[in-house]
Amino acid sequence: MALPSTKMPVVFYSMVLLIINNCIEAVSVRGDYHRTGFHFQPLKNWMNGPMYYNGVYHLFYQYNPNGTVWGNIVWAHSVSKDLINWNGIEHAIYPSKPFDKFGCWSGSATIIPGKGPVILYTGVIDENNTQVQCYAEPEDPNDPLLRRWVKPDKLNPAVVDKDVNHTEFRDPTTAWWGKDGHWRMLVGSVRKRRGIAYLYRSKDFKTWVRAKHPIHSKGGTGMWECPDFYPVSVIGNVVGNPVKHVLKNSLDDTKFDYYTVGTYLEDKDRYVPDNTSVDGWGGLRYDYGNFYASKSFFDPSKNRRILWGWANECDKPIDNFRKGWAGIQAIPRTVWLDFTGRQLVQWPVEELNSLRGKEVNIDNQRLEKGDYSEVKGITAAQADVEVTFSFSSLDKAEAYDPKWVKAQDLCAQKGSKLQGGVGPFGLLTLASQNLEEFTPVFFRVFKSPNKHIVLLCSDARSSSLKSDLYKPQFAGFVDVDLAADKKISLRSLIDHSVVESFGAGGKTNILSRVYPELAVMNQAHLFVFNNGTEPIVVQNLKAWSMISADIK
Repeated sequence: MALPSTKMPVVFYSMVLLIINNCIEAVSVRGDYHRTGFHFQPLKNWMNGPMYYNGVYHLFYQYNPNGTVWGNIVWAHSVSKDLINWNGIEHAIYPSKPFDKFGCWSGSATIIPGKGPVILYTGVIDENNTQVQCYAEPEDPNDPLLRRWVKPDKLNPAVVDKDVNHTEFRDPTTAWWGKDGHWRMLVGSVRKRRGIAYLYRSKDFKTWVRAKHPIHSKGGTGMWECPDFYPVSVIGNVVGNPVKHVLKNSLDDTKFDYYTVGTYLEDKDRYVPDNTSVDGWGGLRYDYGNFYASKSFFDPSKNRRILWGWANECDKPIDNFRKGWAGIQAIPRTVWLDFTGRQLVQWPVEELNSLRGKEVNIDNQRLEKGDYSEVKGITAAQADVEVTFSFSSLDKAEAYDPKWVKAQDLCAQKGSKLQGGVGPFGLLTLASQNLEEFTPVFFRVFKSPNKHIVLLCSDARSSSLKSDLYKPQFAGFVDVDLAADKKISLRSLIDHSVVESFGAGGKTNILSRVYPELAVMNQAHLFVFNNGTEPIVVQNLKAWSMISADIK
């Protein structure tokens, strides 16, 4: 769970996922131009783990039923058959015991064979934010919706550890079964600026003992929130050996999710990142935008791993109060290991395609320097766009300066309006007719002595005429070889105040929150553009109007 930050709009999230009418009409009736149509969010107020059980997906999320700011947190509960359309049911967990009197914070669900699901979560026992790890069980494991949860008094809390930092000790992971007949789970913490994932073992899932050493730690990274640890393979399942493991941590200092790919030494209960994975602030991220405190789960119904992330608002608390809501979930993503073994690949779950409505296509459209062309015929405020760009030569690519190690800084320096060689080219999303407002999502190609460097940017600086907003430029480098076929793909999910983009088939992903004043509803437009001297060809573009999900 992320505590409120003073550096940017408040960030808080807890999710356990046990495995939302036409958009324009639905939103206009509410008079809320920025409310999303197909991203999950509660009907009102403020929100922040996942699981699949007996044919139903369960989404538990931290939620303030009394307001649009952090506080009064309960574990709200929604259920779904398809990960897209959701029904809210009774709240699952709320402060009611001495061990969680001052808060029920983040946690995870584990399916115990022959018994059913158990939730491990962080309880706050006093006003000093002393944190312990607790558990809850379904009152009736045979209820397919798992409506009611109980917190047994016996052996609860399950983990009270006097030898850790009591106020920075939270977010237990989904547990896994070891060959020695013991369950294992991780809890995030920090000691003297060293981020830590403590490992605990249990035979009965109720009495837990900390191992002599953490499964992994890293100096200078600060508090590790919402750790996640899981096996992954190239084809997305865990059949066969060897498989890689992923350790993800949500860094409280930066409010971003970082991960490494490595090896789990089961006999030693140690995790060792591969030498191709940077461990720390300069490492790989699930998403290079507004995406935090994520949680994954394995979906046995389709033999896939699903990732959920949370995107907070980028406007002010007073704006949230006026809207009556704050915070959304990113679209759930399927996750697998890239064929190189160096990084993960993510893609929206296939169920999202069921919301696709009217389709338009563009093929082989040439864009010269300074060209932009509108994609007409869809509801541009709520759309799904897939496009492949190609180019005949990389000779005009700009020289890459080795000092440009931070993609976000490079995006700020070389935005979509600054002419380049190969790029910038891409999409102008949520654009007003005369481009007073637009959110560009674009590529820019550079050349270094041995390879080409590809930058993906999502730049909110021109997204709104409103001045008192957080308008960051988000960016990440894309690990792709353009020399072979000289083309690259982009998919963007556009949903009123969200632009969620997937570069090069999901290798680099960026979610942006934006709040246009002009480019809303039927006044929103979508363009393809090129501002590089090298001509770009829109080899193929498919765009769909998206109908709204049914979220109750």
